[in-house]
Amino acid sequence: MKDGGRLAAAIEVLTDIETRHRPVQQALRDWGTNHRFAGSGDRGVIGNMVFDALRYKTSLGAMLGDASPRLIVLGVYALKWEKGVEGLESVLLNDTHAPEALSEAEKAVLAAPTGDLKPFEQADVPEWLWAGFERAFGENAVAEGQALAARAPIDLRTNTVKSDREKLLKRLRHVNAEITKITPTALRIYPAPGASRMPHVQAEEGYQKGWFELQDEASQIAAFLSGAKPGEQVLDFCAGGGGKTLALAGMMGNKGQIFASDSDNLRLAPIHERLKRSGVHNVQVRNPASSSLEDLEGKLDLVFVDAPCTGTGVWRRRPDSKWRLTEKALADRIEEQKTVLASAATYVKPGGRLVYVTCSVLPEENEDQIAAFLETNAAFSSVSAVEKWKSVFPEAAAPTYANERGDIMLSPASTNTDGFFVALMERKA
Repeated sequence: MKDGGRLAAAIEVLTDIETRHRPVQQALRDWGTNHRFAGSGDRGVIGNMVFDALRYKTSLGAMLGDASPRLIVLGVYALKWEKGVEGLESVLLNDTHAPEALSEAEKAVLAAPTGDLKPFEQADVPEWLWAGFERAFGENAVAEGQALAARAPIDLRTNTVKSDREKLLKRLRHVNAEITKITPTALRIYPAPGASRMPHVQAEEGYQKGWFELQDEASQIAAFLSGAKPGEQVLDFCAGGGGKTLALAGMMGNKGQIFASDSDNLRLAPIHERLKRSGVHNVQVRNPASSSLEDLEGKLDLVFVDAPCTGTGVWRRRPDSKWRLTEKALADRIEEQKTVLASAATYVKPGGRLVYVTCSVLPEENEDQIAAFLETNAAFSSVSAVEKWKSVFPEAAAPTYANERGDIMLSPASTNTDGFFVALMERKA
């Protein structure tokens, strides 16, 4: 396929997403199934066009005065991919599978897009969420929104049970992996521009042999701040696919015991294969449908809660989710978080630690939840994550965003990670 056909395909997929309110991956997969002539390279470029259209939907719509799938996709190609109006026009005129040629009005607006955008439009954040962004980031709200709209890198976590970062780095030089600046386990492959494809790291020998896992550095930071130690008894209360379970196991040197549990059996399902590949053997998976946690109440050194949330901190990776998020969904997550946090606290022993994290940047899901929990749970006190950071990452700059308790928030613009909130608490002895 030429770029003209790819542009037409991207417009078709984006229209499908908007009219049928479908997740982007599902729409792209169905398009590929129905157009088997398109090769993997074509599908990759079309995916890049669609994802970038979703990333910059608000800003491009405001700049061009039209948020239709056609003009947003054409705007991505001409402006974000820097092909220019002449390059776009040439593609449209020289490919029989391309969308129709530019109208004079489209040429004019693409050649001179307006720069008079409201702050939420500059940031590519839904207008109804803007107050929360300003509360979270203050004068940096626009910059943080723009960083959350950019393409995400591929972050890897070295599995220290089987490998070390220096050896892994040598084996991944061919995919341009680099050492990150905060954790001692993370490697990063920076995003490529335009039509460029990212490497398929799951096909690498190191992934197949369990030498590394895919995990954003923010998630790795949260694991380090938990202070998990060899020999401890730990509960990963919302384990999901097991990413943080494996990170905690690495910190513990495969010693002690980790109980991995999740209320959703489907989310928990991938953990078994990942445990096998990683060589971790100090993890016991507790499926709530068939295995109770009652025997763990009041007995654990550490309970790690990666709470269900809106996912506003991972918009770089899931740009369609920002447009599907609703006020009701946010309210539901807030209530669910309260329930999860209260339940998780029952498993912490006197003197034990409770760690609460989300991949959200919204205060309602973060500091507000911790304030409410501490107010109604006198047995727990706050522990400064900022001070913990200083001891765990002595050479890294202190987090930009921290409240009076010492809870911290990571972000793309400040730490070059996903948006992540971390709060540490301790049960009084």
